[in-house]
Amino acid sequence: MTKRTWKLGVALVVIAIGVAAATKSYWSPQGAVAQAPVTPQNRTIPVEVGQAVKKKTPVLIEALGTVTPVASVAIKSRVDNEIVGVHFNDGALVNKGDLLLTLDSRAVQAQIAQAEGTVAKDQALLEGAERDVRRYTDLVAKNATPIINLDNAKTQVASQQASIKADSGALENLRVQFSYYTIRAPISGRISAAAVKVGNYVRAADLTPIATIIQQAPIYVSFTVPQRSLPEIRQALANETATIEVIVPGATKHAQGAVTMVENTVDVATGTAMIRATMPNEDGLLWPGTLVNAQLKVREEEGITVPSAAVQVSQQGSYVFTVKDNVAKVQAVKVARIIGPETVIETGLAGGETVVTDGHLQLTNNARVTIRANRAGT
Repeated sequence: MTKRTWKLGVALVVIAIGVAAATKSYWSPQGAVAQAPVTPQNRTIPVEVGQAVKKKTPVLIEALGTVTPVASVAIKSRVDNEIVGVHFNDGALVNKGDLLLTLDSRAVQAQIAQAEGTVAKDQALLEGAERDVRRYTDLVAKNATPIINLDNAKTQVASQQASIKADSGALENLRVQFSYYTIRAPISGRISAAAVKVGNYVRAADLTPIATIIQQAPIYVSFTVPQRSLPEIRQALANETATIEVIVPGATKHAQGAVTMVENTVDVATGTAMIRATMPNEDGLLWPGTLVNAQLKVREEEGITVPSAAVQVSQQGSYVFTVKDNVAKVQAVKVARIIGPETVIETGLAGGETVVTDGHLQLTNNARVTIRANRAGT
């Protein structure tokens, strides 16, 4: 039985070989040629490039700042009375001295008229007393009347003069009180919405102001810097090279100004010092309470700049791909600082190199590249 099984197996193998030979043309058609796979060394990768440029670059200290007003005044009434006129629009720009509100002043006007009458009466009585003095002076000189009459006339003159001073003072006080019935803008700026309207009764003791005026030009920008930055900031202020630029999120324009104060102490808890800049803000770009990016330039120095898109980061540090003779090579660099779309390189480049700005994903060291035109906006 074993010998028969072995012969049967040999026969099956022979049949299988024959079938394979007969169907060779079907499984391997003529003309098929084995092709070698494309290796990375044989590929050419399209990239966009920029230039490493040696030029003067600003040394900036950047911080998050807050726009604060130079002056802010809460408008309140100094007397208790009814509002009879509102002379400003909510949120409007007002100038110093503009009429804002009028109160019902009829009662104080009547008191002023009464006081003016009292002063006029005192003046008339004074003139009569002065005439008596002159008359008694002549009579005394002629021994026609006792001298006591002259003394009494002089006393009356002094008494009327004192009455005029007292009544004139009361009149002036009423006129000051009358000035409180017309409320004018104490500063120029933008006024808030009015908390009350015509017909409302206001009191001097009210805690809520009628409105608030905030000065907007000039205006402050305040921010903090680390204490290690103070020496170079103070040196820049001494050399008059310190300038500040404020960037408002969402705005295309930037505001320029000057540092006007460095706080005289460092916050022990945070290790920072407060810096305040004054901005002209003539165009109203800066709005009180807005968070802004402040860039304080302390000096300028020579440096190598590349487009920020050229700088890549790995576990070993920052690097760029330089291109020479259509071959990309990895070049380690040390970044000094970033200025908008440009990065300042401290070491690694000498200037004039061509660096890859787009197409890094497929690049390897010594890869062959072709330079394509930069896309718009890159």
